[in-house]
Amino acid sequence: MKKFVRNFLNGAAFGVTQIVPGVSGGTIAIILGFYSELLKSVNNLLKNFKESFRFLFPLFLGAAAGIFAFASLVNFLLEKYSFPSMTFFIGLIAGIIPVIYSKIKEPGKKISLKQTILILIPALILFLIDYLKNRNPAENIPDISINNIDIFFMIFIFFTGIIAAAALIIPGISGSFVFLLFGVYPLITSAISSAAVWLYDVSNTELFINICKILAPLLAGIIIGIILTAKIIEKLLRDYYKIIYSAILGLLLGSVYALFRDPIVYRSGVNPAIIAVGALTLLCGAAVSYVLGKKRF
Repeated sequence: MKKFVRNFLNGAAFGVTQIVPGVSGGTIAIILGFYSELLKSVNNLLKNFKESFRFLFPLFLGAAAGIFAFASLVNFLLEKYSFPSMTFFIGLIAGIIPVIYSKIKEPGKKISLKQTILILIPALILFLIDYLKNRNPAENIPDISINNIDIFFMIFIFFTGIIAAAALIIPGISGSFVFLLFGVYPLITSAISSAAVWLYDVSNTELFINICKILAPLLAGIIIGIILTAKIIEKLLRDYYKIIYSAILGLLLGSVYALFRDPIVYRSGVNPAIIAVGALTLLCGAAVSYVLGKKRF
């Protein structure tokens, strides 16, 4: 029972991060110490169903609870207090960076040129993605609501879910960042919030169908994407540990940069007092992830 509760709470934390733009679920999994077990359980689901299910069921149950329970709260915080809220999550990412760096650097030696290149390439890729995203912002995408989804857009959401699934697993890349990049983030958060509304009026069949048109293909895409990518990532981490974590370090550095540039950070406005609070929440987030990461990673 204790393990079930722990996995449920880990899942809830994992789920909440999926709502926050730019924050990587994989990074949170590393910070909380269940990243390796997540990959192992997904890959062994058919081979060792009972043991894998015992881990994955409370984890994904907690993730679903975290998403639905905190979607409105996260949206409220990002609307009213976006700067200190986002700097806390940026701090969570920044705090794990020195922990991962210590894992790839050999004691008494400088980091190699090869590792430096492996760090720089993914960081530069995220810089480029961020540049393209801000050059072609989501506002240019046609206005689509949950009430006018057609079959073609459902297929688009399905493939977006597959791409985002890799981001759910790979530390440093955010699933919500992928949704922002493809312009479907507001639509997905709207569907999640509408699901909470539907629970108060389950007789509203039209609303339920509209929600399912978004969340069903998204969930299907995420499940398929996780199954397709988890085994590859686990093998790479097992056989090329330092190479992969060097690349992950670059992704983390790039995501910190990209998050600070994201307009959502500054949505509610900034002033000297807000900046001071944001600096404090940044330090708090970094301290939490550093301590947990040092202990569990």
